[in-house]
Amino acid sequence: DAGSSVEEMEFNWDEYLEDTGATAAPHGSFKHVDTSLQNGFAPGMKLEVAVKSDQNTYWVATIITTCGQLLLLRYDGYGEDRKADFWCDIMTADLHPIGWCEQNKKILKVPEGIKDKIPNQEEFLQQVLKGACSAPANLLEGLHRGKNPLDLIAPGSRLELQNIRDSLEAWIVNVVENVGGRLKLRFEGLEDCDKFDQWLFYLDPFLHQVGWAAQHGYSLQPPLAIRSLKSEADWQEILKKVKEEEEESSVPTDLFKDKPVIGVHSFSEGMKLEAVDPMAPFGISPATVLKVYNEKYFLIEMDDLRPDRAAGQCYICHVNSAGIFPVQWSLKNGLHLSPPPGYPGQDFDWADYLKQCGAEAAPQSCFPSLNSDHGFKENMKLEAVNPVDPEEVCIATVTKLKDSYLWLQLEGSKKPVPECIVNVESMNIFPVGWCETNGYQLSPPRKAIVNKQKKIAVVQPEKQILSSRTVHDGLKNQELNSSDSVVINGKYCCPKIYFNHRCFSGPYLNKGRIAELPQSVGPGNCVLVLKEVLTLLINAAYKPSRVLRELQLDEEAAWHGHGETLKAKYKGKSYRATVEVVRTADRVADFCRKTCIKLECCPNLFGPQMVLDKCSENCSVLTKTKYTHYYGKRKNKRIGRPPGGHSNLEVAMKKPNKRRKRRKHFFVHKKKRPSASVDNTPAGSPQGSGGEEEDDQDESEVSHSLAQDRDKRKRKLRTFSFSDDENKPPSPKDIKMEVAEKLQLDSNPLEWSVADVVRFLKSTDCAPLARIFLDQEIDGQALLLLTLPTVQECMDLKLGPAIKLCHHIERVKLAFYQQFAN
Repeated sequence: DAGSSVEEMEFNWDEYLEDTGATAAPHGSFKHVDTSLQNGFAPGMKLEVAVKSDQNTYWVATIITTCGQLLLLRYDGYGEDRKADFWCDIMTADLHPIGWCEQNKKILKVPEGIKDKIPNQEEFLQQVLKGACSAPANLLEGLHRGKNPLDLIAPGSRLELQNIRDSLEAWIVNVVENVGGRLKLRFEGLEDCDKFDQWLFYLDPFLHQVGWAAQHGYSLQPPLAIRSLKSEADWQEILKKVKEEEEESSVPTDLFKDKPVIGVHSFSEGMKLEAVDPMAPFGISPATVLKVYNEKYFLIEMDDLRPDRAAGQCYICHVNSAGIFPVQWSLKNGLHLSPPPGYPGQDFDWADYLKQCGAEAAPQSCFPSLNSDHGFKENMKLEAVNPVDPEEVCIATVTKLKDSYLWLQLEGSKKPVPECIVNVESMNIFPVGWCETNGYQLSPPRKAIVNKQKKIAVVQPEKQILSSRTVHDGLKNQELNSSDSVVINGKYCCPKIYFNHRCFSGPYLNKGRIAELPQSVGPGNCVLVLKEVLTLLINAAYKPSRVLRELQLDEEAAWHGHGETLKAKYKGKSYRATVEVVRTADRVADFCRKTCIKLECCPNLFGPQMVLDKCSENCSVLTKTKYTHYYGKRKNKRIGRPPGGHSNLEVAMKKPNKRRKRRKHFFVHKKKRPSASVDNTPAGSPQGSGGEEEDDQDESEVSHSLAQDRDKRKRKLRTFSFSDDENKPPSPKDIKMEVAEKLQLDSNPLEWSVADVVRFLKSTDCAPLARIFLDQEIDGQALLLLTLPTVQECMDLKLGPAIKLCHHIERVKLAFYQQFAN
């Protein structure tokens, strides 16, 4: 239904890990994903680069390291001397593969700095280029320049897929979709028929570039499952067409250089072993080597002793295939071995079985050594392909580990799936966040959807009158769903809570949105009604996340109430915090009043009292300044609480570290959102914070007293005041000054620590963003690699703040090139 699909989209890994108390499997454990992120250039590769001092000449350079589309290079001749290393952008620098100068009649000339070290240029070049690996030409020139090699496997590309069921033939497949290297493949000739589609990672050992079968002596034949769909003449026609279009749809060979190499096996026909059926990887069963094709491939059949059995479940293996084990492996590891179908009794014994079959067990030497150094641990979370429905990627929990095998429990699959067994090097498992990074739908756990039903309160809008029957049913459901089973008319029943939208709404709440709220919420269970009221108020704020923080529970609070988790969304990010909610009716009025004072609005803005014409607080004359005068002095904003209730500035000032620690959990998640947003701010309403991009930056709201305190400590940190002036564009005069100002750096930014980067940012007008750099641990090297698209995507900033930030990064880059690069 529509409701559950909305909830599914809101799945958030950070929240889920926090709720379950689990940890994510380390990214380094997914080697296939690491490989897919490489840019095609590797340290040690050589290329020809224009010499800076003389743009008409070139010299050979070696790649020292790579990051995205940036390469750190060193001219050959400098040896181990790092002082002349320089960064180049593949998209803009004059870079070419080895041999380009000779082909294009360009001059190779030794740079000035190493002339003395190279007396004979020709001899030196022969020596350094002997057996050297050139950077790939297709990534330095033409359409593919600077692209991630993985992007070259575009929909419409063709590959060859080995038959993995019953023979060594291969057939051509079309790429329908490429999700971060995970390819949806359709057999050539099946245009719109998706029944036989397969999902494979591009590094799968059975997937090859077009032409592989011919090179290795295998025939190109459609698999048996689809062969009957067309005549032999049709298949030959399709093959002919593919060969004519080979150039257009081919994939660069370099892409497959990191594919696992298949070694030589030592299995013989008739040998017995234990195996996991790849089509149903839910248990370990006896199996037989049915056929040996050659030194690389052999056919395994899952044993089945039933007299009326159909053709056995067969699949092709190689020496490194996952899910094959020596006889007795299950027993030695305390695992259950499922007897073959038709086996008499449940107590399976290998010695009897081998004697009964007259077969021998495959020796231990036939099997690869198992890797136990992989980083996975029990209860870790990851994302995994559902073996029953490969289109579906689910949340998975590691329930058991044995050598290099994981037992995974999948959550959220459309149909329940038993625990599945996967190898740690499987290309069907991915790190947490992989689906979101690649824009693919992750199946969320069902629990996230069920919990949503618990929030039931009766809402009575002005334009909708609920029948008494509906109200009665709603309250009945509420009683069933509530954790406190109580009598509805007892002390736990909250009266109606009215929204009095004519009252003063204060600096946080948007008067226009308050006016759109229902007239009242309730009656009903106190916790549920007040939770609904607070959620509506948070969503009616200029900055919901700011209001959520104002309401956030602190340890000194003395409500003795009931802590409830509330959520807020602001500028594409999700926030949540524990908020104090009272649970008995006699304290509701006091709770509402104190919450209003926290939010600096009229104490009657919401509560059990309905304001008709004139508010008893005479709030129509209030302004923000007058409010402070009447209801108490505004507290230091850095602490995140307005006056009222349990105001205690001293305690809060003594414990800044505790607040900072909590703030780290407060920021939860980034989501990609369209940049267009609607501003519902009515004219004349006091707006809290103008254009602050990152709500989590309390440092940007430094009060006068804090600024004085920091002056004493002689820290260079700019102070900000948030008024409507902040939204005004800078004057042209200011812009000219900033552009003209040349940055002079005291130290090499490549050597900056995270703290140095934060210090630099705080000296600019992007100080509010410093917290992101601190949280993301961005040091000097990482700073120099940031680009506008990266900043927008990874930091989830709007275009304006992103451009301002990149302007400062470019100034650092420019200063780096001018002061330190040479």
